[in-house]
Amino acid sequence: MSTLAYPQLIQFPVQKTKRPRTVVNTAADGSTVRLADPAAEITEWRLDYVDLMDDEAALLEQFFTDAEGSLNGFTFLDPTANLLAWSGALDTDVWQTDPLLVLTDEVADPLGGTRAWHLSNSGGSGQAIGQTIEAPGGYSYCFSVYVRAAAPTTVRLTAAGEAVDRVVTGGWDRIVFAVTPATAESLRFGIEVPSGAAVDVYGPQVEAQGGASVYRTTSRGGVYTDAHLSSEDVFSVTRTGCNRNQCTVNITHANHI
Repeated sequence: MSTLAYPQLIQFPVQKTKRPRTVVNTAADGSTVRLADPAAEITEWRLDYVDLMDDEAALLEQFFTDAEGSLNGFTFLDPTANLLAWSGALDTDVWQTDPLLVLTDEVADPLGGTRAWHLSNSGGSGQAIGQTIEAPGGYSYCFSVYVRAAAPTTVRLTAAGEAVDRVVTGGWDRIVFAVTPATAESLRFGIEVPSGAAVDVYGPQVEAQGGASVYRTTSRGGVYTDAHLSSEDVFSVTRTGCNRNQCTVNITHANHI
């Protein structure tokens, strides 16, 4: 993970562009075979800032100096994305599951589909499922998930070493846990089911902000650990008034083969 991280200073809307690459193999007879090449995908963000206070503009200028323009990579938390990977596939390797927690898929979800999961704990103590992401501490995060249970119970949400218990009832409810963890290079977010209990869950999401937005299912999570400022090596801030500034930041992330 990059030790340098982009400041948690975002204004919406954010312009995001993905540029995939397709490999084309042309045979001797003129026929072609086309294959997607996800390892070479490029993602770009354009962040337009207006009415920045002087100290906010100074923060971005200092970051530009620390990154040495486009030279050094840094961690960028996509403000438009769910930071968790494979949020709808709790049986993939990115999720760590305690041994006595049984997962069942294809459960009816709150949107009318069958993408929820049933979590059942037959053990004598709490059992959890969680994911660790390479996101920096010192930022504000919001962890949210939809839950329901046939019999009223509680679940424990854990986030970067902190925990909170939430009541679960028979109807789908979105529970939320907002935290600002101490300095760290990675953070773990998890859902713990108490002994003898069972719950349905759908849509786990982590965002780098204080509240939950609409759920976005993922394959790749929104943590980009080797992003770069785009090629221009001059950072310009325009003063538009007393304690008011505007600027544009362009960020690029290229997958490596």
